[in-house]
Amino acid sequence: MARILTQRKTAKKRNVVRHKINAERQPLHVTTGDTVRVLRGDDKGKEGKVLRVLPKTGRIVVEGVNIVKKHRKARTQEEQGGIISMEAPVHASNVMLLDPKENKPTRTKRRIDADGTKERLSVKSGEPIPRVR
Repeated sequence: MARILTQRKTAKKRNVVRHKINAERQPLHVTTGDTVRVLRGDDKGKEGKVLRVLPKTGRIVVEGVNIVKKHRKARTQEEQGGIISMEAPVHASNVMLLDPKENKPTRTKRRIDADGTKERLSVKSGEPIPRVR
């Protein structure tokens, strides 16, 4: 009887919570290379560059923000294992894009030019925000 119970134990799979994506597939308000300021959490007030964007989960990785320690095993014999510090993702709603003109946080809006390209505009200054890749 005990043997049957131990066989039934299975590891729980982590469910990834995904944002509902509407028909237009609206992208996040930040892209890789943007400078953002953290508005919520332990790192409130810090600024950094966006390193990665994870659109399925609505999270972003910001340079120098949400530092966690990770135990890493050596993958080759030459490589050394140990505890490394790395940036963990934060939710995109907890950061705000910095206005390039005033260097203050701003909301963004979109404008479609005559040639059909989308452009991000700062709500505070009205200036276009270039996409840095």
